[in-house]
Amino acid sequence: MSTKQRIEAKLEEAFKPESLAVIDESHLHAGHHHHGSDHHAAFDGSGETHFRVRLVSEAFSGESRVARQRAINKVLAEELSSGVHALAIEASAPGEPRRR
Repeated sequence: MSTKQRIEAKLEEAFKPESLAVIDESHLHAGHHHHGSDHHAAFDGSGETHFRVRLVSEAFSGESRVARQRAINKVLAEELSSGVHALAIEASAPGEPRRR
């Protein structure tokens, strides 16, 4: 199972979303250096390391933006500690306008 598939499965199970998009944006970061990594070479854009999550779930009703991000980060803690370098989160409750 790919990292993207694991992220999708975990978010589906935890939040029962009305809509979910997990977008692999790793290729957009080619040439960037990863701060704090043990290597000094520029990232080549390969692998599954940078993702954007767009998630609409009733579970987020009445929750702050920070609380929503913390909840998602908690569910994806294993991925964030083992290869996922960046996670952009766009989380909302049904009926809320999307933030960009």
